[in-house]
Amino acid sequence: MRALVISGGGSKGAFAGGVAQYLQEELGHEYDLYIGTSTGSLLISHLALGKIAKIKEVYTSVNQSSIFNRRPFLVKRDKFGQDQISINHFKVLRNFLRGSKTFGESKNLRKLMKNSLPEEEFRTLKNSPKDVVVTVSNLSLNETEYKSIKDFEYEDYLDWIWISCNYIPFMSLVRKNGCEYADGGFGSMVPIKEALERGATEVDVIILETEVTYYNNLPSKNVFSLLSNLHGFMMNRIEKQNITIGKQVANNNNAIINLYYTPTVLTTNSLIFKKEKMKQWWESGYQYAASKNVELNEIKPEE
Repeated sequence: MRALVISGGGSKGAFAGGVAQYLQEELGHEYDLYIGTSTGSLLISHLALGKIAKIKEVYTSVNQSSIFNRRPFLVKRDKFGQDQISINHFKVLRNFLRGSKTFGESKNLRKLMKNSLPEEEFRTLKNSPKDVVVTVSNLSLNETEYKSIKDFEYEDYLDWIWISCNYIPFMSLVRKNGCEYADGGFGSMVPIKEALERGATEVDVIILETEVTYYNNLPSKNVFSLLSNLHGFMMNRIEKQNITIGKQVANNNNAIINLYYTPTVLTTNSLIFKKEKMKQWWESGYQYAASKNVELNEIKPEE
């Protein structure tokens, strides 16, 4: 049983899309199980359907307005040409006055998901032998939960994908089934262990970080960048722990794990969505997967 696992990573999901495209179209990998966290959860349904061109178009045309109906930050370019975020005090204050518990709201993302995954495609996928699972964090019960397409109807399934992507406190906090839910990455950034426990014997894992840390965060300039750095630190720790545990479980079960990291630092703030960058990342993901597998592609029979 083969599985594809895609980690969280915001806008860096475009890179994962390129890697997955190569694995499926060029190497011909067929997966029985797809598991995603956050941005990974946005990709997996379309990948399972074979709608790669469609999800590529979505990822490489998205912008801030596609995600946020109330964007809580401003993006400015500093003198070194780097994008910096700062709090949009007016919009954040308005959001709090409306009774929101978060700085911003991401309801536009929920609308985008419904437009990109119509109900007939959902039905096709649900009735197929493939299983598609998204990761969410239940803040009320302090639990990481995994939601399979087999267990839900259309609107609920879209809710779980949306919830998996909601990077609080910058995006929406969602109350569902009497509990508060948020980004799956707070509980499981790289759900390798879940794939193995569901029976996978070989897992291709796309991790939207470099294998080795190549940079130090710049000093925080405001509360928004401080929160961003803090979240990044926590997610990085969770990610490394997930990978370590996943490798241990794989060893105990004689399973194979193929890891695909980003070879370079794509961005230090994955909340910034820029079409041009995401197009480049998709192509670089495809080329990276090709280069990583070049030896496999060049193997020829001796006779």
